[in-house]
Amino acid sequence: MNIIILKNNLKEALAILGGIKRENTQLPILKNILIDAKDDGIYISSTDLEIGVVHKIPGKIIQKGVVTVPYSVFTQIISNLAFERVTLELKGTSFLITADNYKAKVTTTPPDDFPIIPHIATTQDSVFTLDPSVLLDALASVSVACQISDFRPELSGILFHFKEGNMRIVATDSFRLAKQEIINKKIKTNLNREFSFIVPLRTIQEVLRIFSGKKQDTITVAVDEHQIMFANEQTTVISRLINGKFPDYEMVIPSSYDVEMTVKKEDIISALKLTSSLSNRLYEVRLILDEDMKYMKLISSSHEFGESEYMLSVKAKGQPMQISFNWRFILDGIRNIKTENIFVGLNNEQKPSVIRIPDDTSYTYILTSIKSN
Repeated sequence: MNIIILKNNLKEALAILGGIKRENTQLPILKNILIDAKDDGIYISSTDLEIGVVHKIPGKIIQKGVVTVPYSVFTQIISNLAFERVTLELKGTSFLITADNYKAKVTTTPPDDFPIIPHIATTQDSVFTLDPSVLLDALASVSVACQISDFRPELSGILFHFKEGNMRIVATDSFRLAKQEIINKKIKTNLNREFSFIVPLRTIQEVLRIFSGKKQDTITVAVDEHQIMFANEQTTVISRLINGKFPDYEMVIPSSYDVEMTVKKEDIISALKLTSSLSNRLYEVRLILDEDMKYMKLISSSHEFGESEYMLSVKAKGQPMQISFNWRFILDGIRNIKTENIFVGLNNEQKPSVIRIPDDTSYTYILTSIKSN
């Protein structure tokens, strides 16, 4: 191997791969990255056996070849180089890094020891493409409701559910649930059947980290029975799927509310932040609506610090109510709504409540209350 690469292109690739590096004493090769110079470009790969990432970068290929080198050592060298052009050359088992008046020789590992990153066949009935902003906004908006669970692995991931030509992306940690629906006109696909799969939360987090802010026309998603792929022109992320049955989220979404109200997004965010300064260890805030339905009182208290109260102007209808929530959970749902006003549908402690855009059910955030003592 003998290649010449621009330092900034190499740094970008290493930053993309760095998110999935994990310490593994049983498989030291996982601390390495694979550099493969082919006819059509230079490919740099990393995997932790759960997620694999392959990033293509341009460069001058003098001689093709493949090598694996320690990620941490290689990254430290490239990050501290002051020179723009970097020459990478494999001689025997030594990897030479050269830039103007700098030269380093790094010990390599046989590339055959590096795990194979799986390939997903991109057949017509397994592929769909979306505008990056549509997909990434949807993933970000629902992932707040997902938490890693050792007891219920199916809750450790995001559900993709294709139904009636639309795609629903759903997450829940059993205390709250977030659902984003993407209508069929925003999806390019030949898929015409109902099916679903669960993608690990960590994979979704890596997809958001890697693809957000990039200049890209589309993101292509391909899925088979066990794996999923997210790809643009430069980067491919492949991950295993979670094997399990996701809860029936449609049964959780309430069809009616004891109180329906509209409130300005920034006003309720400010009210929650201010009131929560004196909340207890459960992050509890009480919402109180009296008979006139013009104001909602927010109250938090703790034995240690005292009590805080805020009067918030609202447009509401329904019956007087007093109910408590985790204020952090409320904020998570509100922050993912892009409109000036938000709709809040409150129910008693036996039914969940809802936060969404007024007159729009494409994004729905559902949360359960804190039970009264």
